[in-house]
Amino acid sequence: MEKRAVKAWIMYDWANSAYATTVLAAVLPVFYASVAAATLDADTAASYLAYTHSIGMLCVALLTPLLGTLSDLSGRKGDFLRVFALIGIMATLGFSIVGEGDWLLASVLLIISTIGFAGGNTFYDAMLPDLVPIERREMISSKGYAYGYIGGGLLLALNLFMIQQPSWFGLDSTLAGTRLAFVSVAIWWLLFSIPIFRFAPRRPAARDLPQSWGGYARVGVRRLRQTFKQMLRFPQLIRMLVAFWFFNDGINTIILMATIYGTSIGIGTTDLMLALLITQFVGFPCTLLLGAWAQRWGAKPILLVSLSVYICIVILGYFMTEALHFYILAGLVGVVQGVSQSTARSLFSNLMPSGRTGEYFGFVNITGKFSSIFGPFVFGLVGQLTGSSRWGILSLIFFFVAGIAFLLTVKVQQGISDAKLADQEDQKQWGGHAPKVGSDINVSG
Repeated sequence: MEKRAVKAWIMYDWANSAYATTVLAAVLPVFYASVAAATLDADTAASYLAYTHSIGMLCVALLTPLLGTLSDLSGRKGDFLRVFALIGIMATLGFSIVGEGDWLLASVLLIISTIGFAGGNTFYDAMLPDLVPIERREMISSKGYAYGYIGGGLLLALNLFMIQQPSWFGLDSTLAGTRLAFVSVAIWWLLFSIPIFRFAPRRPAARDLPQSWGGYARVGVRRLRQTFKQMLRFPQLIRMLVAFWFFNDGINTIILMATIYGTSIGIGTTDLMLALLITQFVGFPCTLLLGAWAQRWGAKPILLVSLSVYICIVILGYFMTEALHFYILAGLVGVVQGVSQSTARSLFSNLMPSGRTGEYFGFVNITGKFSSIFGPFVFGLVGQLTGSSRWGILSLIFFFVAGIAFLLTVKVQQGISDAKLADQEDQKQWGGHAPKVGSDINVSG
């Protein structure tokens, strides 16, 4: 492994987790409900926010497969990551100018920042096989999520002080502290992204690659069609993908809607924020520990256990009535959230041909984002139809049960063998030019 590039890769999770914790999970849902959507009732605001998340995920779904293919052909996943990260950073900065009743502006900025955040993560995830051999992926993937918990948690703690004690920062109101929190996330994301901007891995570009963007697009579309056909040769990858559609939708919906759900049932802002801090700092050691267990016993068993815990979380969430309950649930989420996502990422990278990770992760993202439309939508729709967000949170059980059912059918070792065979065929097709994992990798910068 190129240690400098691996450290830079881990550091990017530290960088963009500030957006995931402060913006997506903690501050924006409360800000959206109390400021941007102040002219709407609480349940309508929660539904509008859920619909906005769905639209943002749809946009990412439409963009990333072609871009993932182009990143594979050009060998420049880092360049695509840089563009999307900067889009997300600028949109995050824009939240600082949203005023009372500006729910439409807040929704537009959330869609754009979602494109930057989730689109960038497509290329970030696709770098893992370029950097790390298969026997180390569970641990390195877990380290990324674990350091993300610490980075996101540290800035969230600072943001809470900005919001709860604005006078300490020379500010005159909680709202001013909230606006400064958005600015701090943009700066944090940019600052700690510099290492991956400099040291992102590069593969050799495909032979006879067109030099124009139009040529890139034509070749990318053609290869993307081939990818759809080739996917049929990997039944274990397809089963994993279907499982991922369900359980990832449930996880993302909990992340996106937990705070506004707590607000809708009367839990105070301070308690909500402190509970999210608990998630971050419980998540760090638990993700490292369970990641080590996944490396020892396999990613699939650990993933199954974590999804079972999520079912318990959803059921307990339905009955939640006071702040203490939210604290307990936040701790449980911290135990399983990082490892469920890191083991899913490592499983995918193991089941994919190593020379096509960009396009395959692009495919995972397009289908995953399309499926992720349904979780927030179901949450919002059920909440509107029943007049209670409790039924919205309970509806998420379906996504976890279905995910577990499909994951049980995945034969991991068979999938790894299929991916290695495809790598050998790619080597022959490219005349030995297609690099294998860990070989012919240059570090930019």
